[in-house]
Amino acid sequence: MLTQASLPSNVIKARHAGADTGVGAIEMIGTMMSFARNAEIYGEGEEVEFLYKVISGTVRTYKVLADGRRQIGAFYLAGDLFGLEAGDDHSFSAEAVSDSKVLVIKRSAIFALAARNSDVARQLWNLTTRELRRMQSHIMLLIKSAHERVAGFLLEMADRSAASSEFDLPMSRQDIADYLGLTIETVSRTLTSLENAAAISIPSARRIVLRDRAALSALSG
Repeated sequence: MLTQASLPSNVIKARHAGADTGVGAIEMIGTMMSFARNAEIYGEGEEVEFLYKVISGTVRTYKVLADGRRQIGAFYLAGDLFGLEAGDDHSFSAEAVSDSKVLVIKRSAIFALAARNSDVARQLWNLTTRELRRMQSHIMLLIKSAHERVAGFLLEMADRSAASSEFDLPMSRQDIADYLGLTIETVSRTLTSLENAAAISIPSARRIVLRDRAALSALSG
């Protein structure tokens, strides 16, 4: 567990300056924890006791299918809240994609706080609706062609990064394949095809530069 001195500056600022807002109040009741790369945060079928907010790093949620294949449901980046469930058990497992710092918040505490703090209730509602939209977008993505899926994924990651035209992918090609319902070979071929078409450039294994965002948008539908 991290000490106050080791907390990221954005968390310290929120705790000191935002205790009366939804974000600050949630930060105040959370406990910071560190998870190493590929470490499990919670497992499918486990009781939902906590909600989680990514402070740094990346988290994936996934389900192992009956035939042994893995389907990744979502990637969560810094600032994202995850672990929201309609029922009392987790429907997916969650793992750290990279070394990550996660704020762990008791679900009963945050619900009690939301009952008396309208800012917290509003934030939870916004996060829930955003998560629903993300799941709906993911479902629609999975019915498209490989090129459409990969283009849509790159645009999604660009929109979620600080610099929308050049960014690092924190996840592996296998992670991307399992998120898009494709094979790793198809993902690699499609990225190469997009690079050859001058829609993107790939300076390194994880670095992506969007060279023709309009073309990617048209391709993604």
